[in-house]
Amino acid sequence: MATSLPTDVSTTATEHVFHAERHVQLQLSSDERQRITERTKWVLDSPDPPGFRQEILGSIKSAVFCQKNKKLSSSQPPLACVVAFLRSVFPILSWAKDYKVSMFKSDLLSGLTLASLCIPQSIGYAALAQLKPQYGLYTSVVPPLIYTTMGTSRELAIGPVAVVSLLISAMVSKVINPVVDPVSYTKLVFTVTFITGAFQALFGLFRLGFLVDFLSQAAIVGFMAGAAIVIGLQQLKGLLAISHFTTKTDVVSVLIAVIKSFKTSWYPQNFILGCSFLIFILITRFIGKRNRKLFWLPAIAPLVSVILSTAIVYLTRADEHGVKIIKHVQGGLNPSSVSQLQFNSPHLREAVKIGLVCAIIALTEAVAVGRSFATIKGYNMDGNKEMIAMGFMNIAGSMSSCYVATGSFSRTAVNFYAGCQTAVSNVVMAITVLIMLQLFTGLLYYTPVAILSSIILSALPGLINYSEAYNIWKVDKLDFLACAGAFFGVLFASVEMGLMVAVAVSFAKIILNALRPRVEELGRLPGTDIFCEVDQYPVAHAVPGVLIIRLNSGLLCFTNANPLRDRILKWVAEENEKEAIKRPVNGIILDMSSVTNIDYAGILALEETNKKLLSGGIKLAIASPRWQVIHKLKVAKFVDKVGRDCIFLTVCEAVDSFVGSKFNGPGNC
Repeated sequence: MATSLPTDVSTTATEHVFHAERHVQLQLSSDERQRITERTKWVLDSPDPPGFRQEILGSIKSAVFCQKNKKLSSSQPPLACVVAFLRSVFPILSWAKDYKVSMFKSDLLSGLTLASLCIPQSIGYAALAQLKPQYGLYTSVVPPLIYTTMGTSRELAIGPVAVVSLLISAMVSKVINPVVDPVSYTKLVFTVTFITGAFQALFGLFRLGFLVDFLSQAAIVGFMAGAAIVIGLQQLKGLLAISHFTTKTDVVSVLIAVIKSFKTSWYPQNFILGCSFLIFILITRFIGKRNRKLFWLPAIAPLVSVILSTAIVYLTRADEHGVKIIKHVQGGLNPSSVSQLQFNSPHLREAVKIGLVCAIIALTEAVAVGRSFATIKGYNMDGNKEMIAMGFMNIAGSMSSCYVATGSFSRTAVNFYAGCQTAVSNVVMAITVLIMLQLFTGLLYYTPVAILSSIILSALPGLINYSEAYNIWKVDKLDFLACAGAFFGVLFASVEMGLMVAVAVSFAKIILNALRPRVEELGRLPGTDIFCEVDQYPVAHAVPGVLIIRLNSGLLCFTNANPLRDRILKWVAEENEKEAIKRPVNGIILDMSSVTNIDYAGILALEETNKKLLSGGIKLAIASPRWQVIHKLKVAKFVDKVGRDCIFLTVCEAVDSFVGSKFNGPGNC
């Protein structure tokens, strides 16, 4: 068989290697043959893999119980099992016993710093979601408290975020107009929040986190960048104090609405006030990045902006001269909203769709942020427990006048640099916000709307990741297509369209890879028993008379079985034509180490391949089959058809068996 070799290696030398290798391998001892037979039994006599029901139950157990409690003995007392269960569901029970006063000092400082940023952002994000200001503050109380008891991240700051607020505004407002019927709109938002939490909890309980992965990192980068621009354009309503603004989110509709607003009366004082404090916030952020010791400066800048702007408006009575203010903010504890959940609503179907989208986006952002900071601190964050914690905190939030909460990147970064030790910083933040709701909401009456817009605008640059988009372009053009599709879809169509384009491109990539998986020829590296792809390692030489093929696909199924069969048969024909004057291919070894599962169509394709190869005098052997694969091959009687002696633990043993039997095939093949 012809194999590409370096120019400095002659044909004579190559043939010498082949004959030397064959001479050694022809002298397989009886002990060596017995060893190969014994290893083949390991493959064929392996226990049956867990069934579907066992996998589901195992997923639930592993999601509920921590790793060290998986093998709880039935002889243990019931109390120990209950304690283990509670510690798994509520991780706070595990780390609270080691909590120290010194840790609380760090968490207290972090929590107060976090609250100074959280209060103005929460009010602004509530406005972005087209809800009353108090709902943003409510969302910064209950969900953080629930997450502290159930979450596994020490740094993640919980509360409302810009992207989820935009999703709710864009999608829920298409069902119910918040201007025409604000009460029904708020009720539907609470219902969506409950459904979002239910989806998140189910994702974690049944280990369905892979559903979140359908929205690839490239798609998330494009979606976040597009959403940041859309959110920024939406803030023109606050900066320009526009009374009648479009409910659409695409760039064209927003710009048309802005242009139309100039034809009516508008007050430049709002724009000047908002831009002035936006510049102030950005300057403090620049200073904070240059000097990490001044991390607190950009954190308190939004709160300082709110205080100063409110004082300016109050002292100058600017609200009487066109400056738009937020006016009344309802204070007090979170009121119950259980009675406002509408599961019999005619809009329930739309609520489920919106809840699913919000669940995926919120989880993607929170898990990504949490894991990045956990990596820096050197501990592991349990993704499934995070999903369960997010789910239950949003379910509880929907019953206490909160809308969808998740982990915020900007606030988590502030929490991290402030030196937080545990999730207690979330508790400090929640208590601070609660005190604010109880005592100081009246002071927000004269807060200008333009300041809230400037606070939101200041947080948007962190959502646009230019360097990562450029890296995606360099690494994978198809991934960049998903990134660009999400970006332009959000920008020029709608939030839903951007997500649909991103998911469609991601699915197309998966399907394309599944339909046309790579099939590679393997060769032996000189002086070793290692078999590698000859295209990647030109020094690897093929075994004369044996074609070794690796199926580079995780799944051999109906989508790719027939193309793979045709490719193998065509490859054999081509190799026999090339080797006609030397030695034709007498054996095929399929390396299935990459194939994790197989379906009935895949088994039929293997059977047809085996029949056609046998009709041409060519033997087929299977090497390195995975657990599910060999189990299904045994159940389908394929092992009996191809011969038990044609199944091998490694490619090397399959080659030794072929060569050692002088190419008459291994055993009874």
